[in-house]
Amino acid sequence: MPIKSFQGQRATQSKAPNKTLLVSDIMTRDLVVFKQNQSIHEVMKEFIKYRISGGPVVDDTGELIGVISEADCMKEISDSRYFNLPILDKTVAHFMTSKVDTIDANKTIFEAASMFFKTTRRRFPVLDNNRLVGQISRKDIVVATLNMKSQTWR
Repeated sequence: MPIKSFQGQRATQSKAPNKTLLVSDIMTRDLVVFKQNQSIHEVMKEFIKYRISGGPVVDDTGELIGVISEADCMKEISDSRYFNLPILDKTVAHFMTSKVDTIDANKTIFEAASMFFKTTRRRFPVLDNNRLVGQISRKDIVVATLNMKSQTWR
């Protein structure tokens, strides 16, 4: 006598659509920001304290006006030694990069990866409706991709 199945009818399994991660999903929201009137000496101390290599420069209203990085400081450090001039009394405004490449919070991580590939930038400030909301780095993209691979890629 054949064995009868005691299982009920199986529910149809629908695959959940893979959601593409957005920059806003993986960006760093808690930023160390700098003001243009801060001394470069103060900024270098914060680079060391927070173990960062740069950050956004904002005005009093929080609007992005530039980016300061270790690389921005290197030329001036080199020149100050050559000309025997102290640089530590200068402000962020003297060193910062004013023409800032940014990325929109609604871009996918793949679009962000493409932007990183096409530039030498290590991080991008993230804007949402022209307002600084975070920052994304190359490392953020790599970590997110590895996490995504472990869940959805085969």
